Amino acid sequence: MTKEQWGALQEQICRTIGQNNYKTWIEPLRFRGMTSDGVMTLQAPTNFFGTYVSQNFGDMLLAQISTVDNAVRRLNFQAGISDGLRDREEVRKPVELPGDEPAAPATTARDQSLPGAPLDMRFTFDTFVVGKPNELAHAAARRVAEGGPVTFNPLFLYGGVGLGKTHLMHAVAWELSQRNPKATVLYLSAEQFMYRFVQALRERKMMDFKEMFRSVDVLMVDDVQFIAGKDSTQEEFFHTFNALVDQNKQIIISADRAPDEIKDLENRIRSRLQSGLVVDLHPTDYELRLGILQSKVEVYRGMHPGLVIDDGVLEFLAHRISTNVRVLEGALTRLFAFASLVGKPINMDLVQDSLADVLRASERKISIDEIQRKVAEHYNIRLSDMIGPKRVRNFARPRQVAMYLCKQLTSRSLPEIGRRFGGRDHTTVMHGVKRIEELRVQDGQIDEDVEMLRRALEA
Repeated sequence: MTKEQWGALQEQICRTIGQNNYKTWIEPLRFRGMTSDGVMTLQAPTNFFGTYVSQNFGDMLLAQISTVDNAVRRLNFQAGISDGLRDREEVRKPVELPGDEPAAPATTARDQSLPGAPLDMRFTFDTFVVGKPNELAHAAARRVAEGGPVTFNPLFLYGGVGLGKTHLMHAVAWELSQRNPKATVLYLSAEQFMYRFVQALRERKMMDFKEMFRSVDVLMVDDVQFIAGKDSTQEEFFHTFNALVDQNKQIIISADRAPDEIKDLENRIRSRLQSGLVVDLHPTDYELRLGILQSKVEVYRGMHPGLVIDDGVLEFLAHRISTNVRVLEGALTRLFAFASLVGKPINMDLVQDSLADVLRASERKISIDEIQRKVAEHYNIRLSDMIGPKRVRNFARPRQVAMYLCKQLTSRSLPEIGRRFGGRDHTTVMHGVKRIEELRVQDGQIDEDVEMLRRALEA
């Protein structure tokens, strides 16, 4: 069997098991070689993925392969990260052809037919950009990924959409599996946990379910807020949690809010989630967003080495798209795709044309009125004084700060900003913006005030 022959079999396998099963379970497999004694190795994304394919599709795969190469007698499933990254050491139990000695019965969690969710090979510690808003969460995840004695259990990560919770959980799973290939690391969403629980109830396999989840070394449950209000699922999750803690097994949980803020979550579960280390992933700041964009640009340059990106584009995106890292990365992907298709450099004109909808959505989040109110509150002056005609310094400096923030955080034109500040001319706005830019370099207090206001507005 060769890599080319394996590739030629794909369409035939797809017809046999259906498009959905093929996309989910067969397409991620990678051909890794063939030995002289008839053992063909396929690489799977995770241990559980390989086990599931082995138990549910192994005989079918051998039958299909035998139509091309009848020398193949067994299949090895090797868990590891795909092309270009270090392979894992663990090799799954071979699938035997009829007539061979049967494989030993499954006894551990990794050999059950309830696999965890596949891990995304992009989500590793190497690709996680660290900044002040997420440095504690990153350090805690790193400590857990080192293995060894359990120091805090559970590790509870919470934060809004697109702040890196799932990335960190995948990174921990990859790192643990690389450090100890024999460890059973189970990652799945709360919805998948609930689905497998209901499935076990329906099929009367609750003992298999309990054995599966109680015999893992590390259990990782993403978006745990989705089990809130599901009484039976919460009951089983509670007992699973206790069983693993009693065995000193590591548990990692994520949610979109702190445990005490999850509505309809049982108090006994809430108290146990709070008993470990609870870490908040704060909204990203400008520096972190810029760092994420810069790291993505390095990746895209490898795929599109001829593309040019003008100075100021990344800074503009980091300022304007502040709520969701996924939206930020998607905007950059769109820019590179558009630029490569039409053969244009990535400049501000292209940004305005291709990201008009994203910028409009961002614009709705911060208005000139909101900026004026926030600045007036910060400097403890009346809003009427800030936008009024008085030119005394106590009012003029906050007015210039507000104009600067309006220029940075909205797409309003200078004349429009001037009109909203008591009908001032656009040249007055230009002067105010330029003056604050100069003062941010010269005066640390002004720079701190502007940064604090920007973060408050973007939160």
